[in-house]
Amino acid sequence: MTAPAEAPADAAATGESSPRPIHVRPARPADLPALVPLLLRLKRLNEEFDPLLRVRDDAEGQAREVLAASLADPKAVVLAAEGVGPDRDRIVGLVHAIVRERPFYQPTREGVILDIYLLPLYRRHGVGEYLLKETSEALRARGAGVVIAEFPAQNEIASRFYAKRGFRPITARHARSL
Repeated sequence: MTAPAEAPADAAATGESSPRPIHVRPARPADLPALVPLLLRLKRLNEEFDPLLRVRDDAEGQAREVLAASLADPKAVVLAAEGVGPDRDRIVGLVHAIVRERPFYQPTREGVILDIYLLPLYRRHGVGEYLLKETSEALRARGAGVVIAEFPAQNEIASRFYAKRGFRPITARHARSL
């Protein structure tokens, strides 16, 4: 997971068009202060898609607990995406995924991407695809035979991103308030 992916620099922000690589590595407990705000940004974005995804007041503590538990779980994948150059050693994205059993289906284990987030500067330049590739490899190494992405049904950007990479809907979750 050390090979960089090339992402063009934001020409408007930097005035240049040189590539901006990204480095993906397994996250560590020391990364939690940088990972938690990224996860919260994603959850707040999800909130915009549906009122049933309203972020809790204690979401920061929950994010810290969930990520810390996943870092200690051998079935989980938590990746930190670091920038280089001016963003060297700065975490600019994260992936949170888990392997779970499929008791009725083949393959018997699925890798589920629960959260994937990149800061806006790193989007739309192949970095998300690179992050997906690294995540898929990490899930395969943990025994997953299929990879699934979970995201809000109304998130058309995520839907197009995954569809372009060969994903298709296989189940649906429907909800209503009580």
